[in-house]
Amino acid sequence: EVQLVESGGGLVQPGGSLRLSCAASGFTFSTYAMSWVRQAPGKGLEWVSTISSGGGSTTYADSMKGRFTISRDNAKNTLYLQMNSLKPEDTAVYLCAIPSHYSARLPDAFPSRGQGTQVTVSS
Repeated sequence: EVQLVESGGGLVQPGGSLRLSCAASGFTFSTYAMSWVRQAPGKGLEWVSTISSGGGSTTYADSMKGRFTISRDNAKNTLYLQMNSLKPEDTAVYLCAIPSHYSARLPDAFPSRGQGTQVTVSS
């Protein structure tokens, strides 16, 4: 059974940073591309970033480029998201997910995902 457990969320002031983690189990983590998606209050699922199975390729949504960094440690079966220069509009539940393919962007392309961790950016 696929399990994805996120951690690291919290309350941060605008301009601050957070590092999210996602512990994966129940599948061969190192052979799958992995993604972060988010869901803001009252909005649909939004793709954030994807990393290739080996970690050598990454891609980001335009609004996150230069601020967020996705990475992974295949020895630890863990996915990370370093978030810097956070803005109030980044407030959302952040979920790690297995994309149907590396270029997946639409919500229905992320059927396997965790419960998420809340990130709130507010002064």
